[in-house]
Formats: sequence, C-alpha cells, structure tokens
Amino acid sequence: MSELVTGEAVTLELRPARLPSRALAVLLDLAAAVAVYVAVTVVLVASTASLDTAAQTALSIASFVLVLVGAPIAVETLSHGRSLGKMACGLRVVRDDGGPIRFRHSLVRGLIGVIEILMTFGVVACIASLVSARGRRLGDVFAGTLVVRERVPVAPAGFVPPPPPWLVGRFSGLDLSAVPDDLWLAVRQYLTRMGQLDPRVGWAMAERLAADVAARTGVPAPQGVLPAAYLAAVLHERQAREARRAFGAGPAGAGTGPVATPAMTPRPAPPVAPPVLPPGVPPVLPPGVPPVTPPALSPGVPPVQPPAAPSPGDRPSGPRNAPSDGRSSTGFVPPA
Repeated sequence: MSELVTGEAVTLELRPARLPSRALAVLLDLAAAVAVYVAVTVVLVASTASLDTAAQTALSIASFVLVLVGAPIAVETLSHGRSLGKMACGLRVVRDDGGPIRFRHSLVRGLIGVIEILMTFGVVACIASLVSARGRRLGDVFAGTLVVRERVPVAPAGFVPPPPPWLVGRFSGLDLSAVPDDLWLAVRQYLTRMGQLDPRVGWAMAERLAADVAARTGVPAPQGVLPAAYLAAVLHERQAREARRAFGAGPAGAGTGPVATPAMTPRPAPPVAPPVLPPGVPPVLPPGVPPVTPPALSPGVPPVQPPAAPSPGDRPSGPRNAPSDGRSSTGFVPPA
C-alpha cells in the first residue's frame, strides 16, 4: 500500500501495480495494436499498389507510428489512464498526487515506451519496474505517473466515532429534512478520516461542515461544543432515526432506547401447583415471611373439624349394589 499526501494534507492509499499484472496488460495492448497494424498494412498494400516504393515506405512508417505509438497515447488520454490491457487487468495510470493524467503524461510515457518496450523487447522496462519501490518504469519516472490497481478487496466502512455521552439524544427534536445527502456524505467522510488530517485543516473543515449543517437545520452548535462533536451527535441522531424508520419502531421523534421485539418480550410463567405436604410436616417458608396463624374463634363456637376418613369396614350410604344373580334390593325376582 502506497501513501500519497495531496496538497490539502489528505493521505491517499493507493495500491501500486506490480510487474506481472503490468506485463500482462502490456502484452494485451501490444496484441491489439499489432492486430490493428496488420489490418491497416494489408489495406495500405492493396490500395497503394500503383504507387512507387518511396511512397509505400513512407505510408508504412506513418502507419507504424500512428498505430503503435499514437493510438496508445490517444487511448490513455481519452480514457484517463485506462488502456484496453489495463482495463482487462484492473489497472490505471494516475499522477503522482493521485489525479487523472493528461495528454503530456501520456505523450512522455508513449515516446519513452517505444525505446524501453518496443526496441528492447521490454527488458529495460522490466528491470526498471523491479528496481523501483512502486514498480514504475522509466516512462512513469519521467512523466510523473504511477500505475495503480483499481480492483482491490473492498475494505470495511470507516469507523465513525460516537458522540460524547452527554450529547446523545440532545438533538432529538432537530429537523434534519433540509440537509442534503451530499452534505451527510461529506460529514461522514470527515468523521472517518479526521484522524489522518492535519489539525489545522481538520479544524477548518469541521467548522465549515458544522456551519453548513447549522444553516440547514436552523440550530447552531451549542456553546462550548466542538464542531467535530456537534457533527458526530447530529450524524448519530440521523442514523438512529433511519434505524427506527427501517425497523418500524415508532415515530422518528421517539427515544433512542432499545426497541422491544416479540422475541424480547417476557412471557408469563405457567402456574405452579403448591406441593402437597404429608400430615404433620410444617411448610417451609422463605426467609423473612412470617408464618400464617389461624384466626381466633369466638367463645362458645366449636372449631370446624375436618371430615373423618371412612374406615375399610364402613359401607357407603345409599342403595346397595344389585346382587349378581339378578335379584333386586327387595328380595323379589323380576318376572322373566
């Protein structure tokens, strides 16, 4: 990873292309250029058969220069550093400060590339790329350019620092509908990269962004609150509202506490039957719970006695069971 510092004191993280990917891109570009050159040569030979040898030689040289030198320069200039081979390999030519190249950069790279690539079969370019710390050939050194990789693994989103705890929820009644999306994006990018900025540049950017947000919302930053803390609190409030709106947790002005979901709602416990204790065993009470004493009875009122359990010899009251021989309980036999 190569770090480039721009004039605004912003650090750019670029991944320089190495020799294998650059060599493959050059081979693809040369294959396309040779195919076009062969087609152009066939057309010129067929159309200039009546001309003399000097004219045919001049046209051949002109076609060679235009196809193998001029065409790559034009393609890199118009595509801002993306030739056919570089697009296939995911590469791009940029300036040393990370900006897009112009015609003069492509011209210098193309003219020196004729010497170090075409005339030496790429030997000089390979040696220069291996020696350079960022894999640059002589054309890149003289032109002030760098070939970087565009297809890099997606890095995780930058960490947005949270606001101070005493600012969380302070802007819950703030109207954020007038703040455009590009301003939110600028605030988020500043908060994720403010640790990489120069202190003076970062302070100036924070003041400018805080003034823009305050102008859209109509509420300036509280007295004594740093611009970066104000931006972090406002962005936190917007993210909280977006989360509530996405998950349907009530109106946008509601609090920022956790939302109760069906999975989080406690269910009532099923009733538990009290244990049946044997006669004569007192119940075990929890600590601190006094035992329940029966109410006192008035004088002359006998206590209620529980019914006595029937003994095995007692017969149940009511009609006796009919005998098994068909006689009724009165002793008569019913007529057949």
